[in-house]
Amino acid sequence: MSEVAQLQLIALSIVGAGIVILLFIKAVFIRVTGFVFIVLGLFSLMSLAVPQLASLPPAEGKIDIASIKTPTDIAAIGQTVFFSKGQCALCHSIGPSESARCPDLKGIGAKLSKEFLYESLTDPQAFIYRDYRHGGVPKEYPATMPRIDKDPIGLSKNEILAIIAFLQQMSGEPVSVSVSDLDMPGQTPSAPVKAAESALVADAHTN
Repeated sequence: MSEVAQLQLIALSIVGAGIVILLFIKAVFIRVTGFVFIVLGLFSLMSLAVPQLASLPPAEGKIDIASIKTPTDIAAIGQTVFFSKGQCALCHSIGPSESARCPDLKGIGAKLSKEFLYESLTDPQAFIYRDYRHGGVPKEYPATMPRIDKDPIGLSKNEILAIIAFLQQMSGEPVSVSVSDLDMPGQTPSAPVKAAESALVADAHTN
């Protein structure tokens, strides 16, 4: 017998006990108790009649590297991750929104480099805003965003790069994330160049 069937049987027993009390007992207080039994039992039966659906976390999608041929394919995967496992849309919007709790990401892919975006997602505290508008020690405003490569979100490097590709695409920019940037199955994961390191490399090439 299933758990729901057992609960239904208990509810029927409570209703039956309430009916017996009303039929054979004259004491007012006990009759009121019997009536309450009937009401509670019927309410329980109605509740148990509603189909029980298991509340399960969303299925974790896997990035099929073999199916990715172009940066556009990467951006399409990033859009899916952005609105599902990444949980980005819970706080950010793409375009002005009164309900958004965090910065609007519209056009962000045109303003920030791939390296800077990656660092912002995996190490939000790398750059801390300081308010110099008042006298004394400037007030620090550390980022409140969590690292999305750690629990509870826990995105992989490939998923983060896919999100960056999506942000670039929806900003009207060429997608700079290429298939060669992704970690292939069986390959030792490589860490993307940090934003600060990228700037140093760029300076070295220009000198």
